Formats: sequence, C-alpha cells, structure tokens
Amino acid sequence: MTDTATKSSADLARASELGGVARFLKATEIDTRMLGMIGALLIIWIGLQVISSARIGVNPFDFDSRTFLSARNLWNLSVQTSSVAIMATGMVLVIVMRNIDLSVGSVEGVVGMIMGFAQVHFLVRVVGLELGNPWIWVLALAIGLAIGLLIGGFQGFIIAYMDVPAFIVTLGGLLVWRGAAWWITSGQTIAPLDATFQLMGGGPQGSIGARWSWIAAIVACGAVVLMLLQARRQRKRFRFPLRPVWAEVLRGAVTCGIILGAVGIANSYPWPTGIVRRYAEQNGIAVPEGGLFIAHGIAIPVLIAIAVGIVMTFVTNRTRFGRYVFAIGGNPEAANLAGIKTRWVTMKVFMIMGVLAAISAAVSSARLNSATNSLGTLDELLVIAAAVIGGTSLAGGSGTVIGAMLGALLMQSLQSGMVLLGVDSPLQSIVVGAVLVIAVWLDTVYRKRV
Repeated sequence: MTDTATKSSADLARASELGGVARFLKATEIDTRMLGMIGALLIIWIGLQVISSARIGVNPFDFDSRTFLSARNLWNLSVQTSSVAIMATGMVLVIVMRNIDLSVGSVEGVVGMIMGFAQVHFLVRVVGLELGNPWIWVLALAIGLAIGLLIGGFQGFIIAYMDVPAFIVTLGGLLVWRGAAWWITSGQTIAPLDATFQLMGGGPQGSIGARWSWIAAIVACGAVVLMLLQARRQRKRFRFPLRPVWAEVLRGAVTCGIILGAVGIANSYPWPTGIVRRYAEQNGIAVPEGGLFIAHGIAIPVLIAIAVGIVMTFVTNRTRFGRYVFAIGGNPEAANLAGIKTRWVTMKVFMIMGVLAAISAAVSSARLNSATNSLGTLDELLVIAAAVIGGTSLAGGSGTVIGAMLGALLMQSLQSGMVLLGVDSPLQSIVVGAVLVIAVWLDTVYRKRV
C-alpha cells in the first residue's frame, strides 16, 4: 500500500512539473512536429492573404476572388496539390527505407503520354473503338497503371537485386523516361483526351456537387467518430493508457470541424457564368435575374488523393509489409537477420511508387486535357520536399503519410501564392530550394534533440 501511494505521489509530482501546454499535448497525444507544420501552413496562408489583398487594394477579410484565401483559389489549390500529394505518399516509403526516387516526375510524364496516345490513337485507330466509348478511359487508365508498375518494378529490381544505388538508378530513370515521353510522339502534344477521362482532372463536371459533398463530409465525420471509439476500445482491451474523454471529444470535434469547413469552402465556389448558362440552356432551366448558383463541391482528383492517402496510411500502419518497411529503414542489417526479405520489400516499394506516379499522371493530364512532354517536370523535387517537410527523415525509419500530404499542400501553397503575386519563375525555384534545405536542417536538429 505504501509503495502504491509513493508511486501515485511521484506521478502527480511529475505531472505538476509539466506546464499547461505540455499537459495538454500529453493528454491529446498530438504530434508536435505535425502541429508545427500546421502552424507554418496557417502563417503562410495568412501572410499570402494579407499580401495579395494589399496588392489589389482590398480588405484582407473581404476574401475577394483575387486573393489567396478566396474559395476559388483554395479550390484550385486543392486540385493542384492532388497529383503531388498522391506521389508523396509513396515517397514516404521510399525515403523511410533510406532510398530516394528522382524519376517520379519523368515516370509521370511518360505514363501520361502513353495514356494520351492510347486514348487518341491506339484504342481508336488500331483497336477500333469509337470516340466516346466508355471503355476508352478504362483501358487507357489500366494501361497507364500497368506501365507504371512495370517501370517501378524494373527500377526496384536493379536497386534491390543488382545492388545499384537508388540515387543512380532513379537519376538515370529521370533522363530515360523523360526522353521516352518525347520519343513516343516525337515531341507532339496529344489532345483532346476522352471526355470521361477528363473528369479525373476536376473542373465543373469533374466535381461531385454540393449535395454529395455534404454527404461525403457526414460519412467522413461518422468514420472519424467510429475510429476514435474503436481505438479507445482497443486501448482498454490491451490495458493501454486511455486519453481523457475531453481529449477524445476535442480530437473528434477539431477533425470534423476541418472536414465540414473544407466542404463548406468547396461548396461556396460556383461554376463560371458561361458554363452555368450553357448548362441551363441544355437542361431547360430558367436562369433567375440574379444568376444561377451551382456549387463545384469536392473535386474528383481531391477524392482520389484522399482515397490514396487512406489506403497508404492503412498499408504503412496496419500491415506486415508496412512494419517491414519501417524495420528495414530503422536497421537494414537487423531486419535482414530477422528473416525479412529486404530485397523483395524494396522492389515492392518502388513498384508502389510507379503505380502512384501513374495515378498522378492520369490526374495531371486529365486536368490539362492533354499529354505534353513537360508533364511532371520538376515534380520529383516537390514530391521529395513534401515528404521531408512532412516529417519523413532522410536517415530512414520514420515518416507519416498524412505528414507528406500536408507537406505537399504547404509546397503547393507557396508555389500558388507566388504565381498569384506575380513572382518570377527563377525566384519561385529559389524559394522552393530554400524551403527544402530548411526542412532537412530542422529534421536534423529534431533528431539530435530526440
């Protein structure tokens, strides 16, 4: 009894030594690195809003359509972030295993060109499918995913089984696949793409509208509540420490608030007037005097990115393969001695990266409604920067998918903000490079303190 009382007194004494903020973070179990990144993102957004508002002479709280935090710009930002965020989820696994993939932008380019060629030439002229056939976009996407898988597997085989450093293999891939993208059509742009395929790129038709967006938000909030309840039940089952009830409620409320807020912003961005007028004429809808408001809602590429993020989070956190990846990144020699097939796991990681690059190629080319030689140029830098900024350590062994996706949003926010402010391209590159160096430096400082 005395020992128990002494232990309880010691725990209370240690708890009392913690400050209010430290006790709050400990109770809610919030990742401080993630919290810092969210804070940095908010600072960037507010700064860009103030600067863009001052540039056109409006109040920052007016949220004019020409300012950074307008519904129009945030909706476009979400679409532009999707392709980089998709690839960043795979780059987490690559970097966790102490590798690097410099070829993802070029793989995106060559796969996008192949899918465009398949839609416009191969499936129509060779196979004989008519334009508008619903199988065109399905077959083109399947071809792209298969090519991405093969490219990733080929590079992964050289890295894993032939012991060639990933830096060299993917640097060569950066040049080879970029050249292959040009060679397929001798540098010609392929357009227009299949109408259904274009929906993966967003736009008025490539969104799910206000009603389905709210339904998706309600379902997502329900899933968040169920996950919190299930996690608490599992902790209780295995007698792990439980978070206070108020902390569980706060986590759920904040998460659901972010989801509902994001959907509200997406639903406040209307279709352009010209498209609304044509839509009303085609469907026999009378346009009222003040105009007809039709909300975009959540864009399809954003839904694709979210789905990829959920799947990749499950793979990394809930599967044996994911545990193997982190074990290899933490200590390759120990993982090999433990019986993990490190070579096969390495090859599979690069195969996943190839498939994700193919998905990004579909989203990017659909958004542009064309396949061009410049598709994916320098995306490898944005993807690597997003993963590192999101907390993936270049030393291997640690990283999160959600962190990488937030990193992609941060990088795209900087780039979109600079474009909105009319910053020259060379200066944009300087800023992106500086941010990447600072992120690696902060990662080094963090690991030394831990």
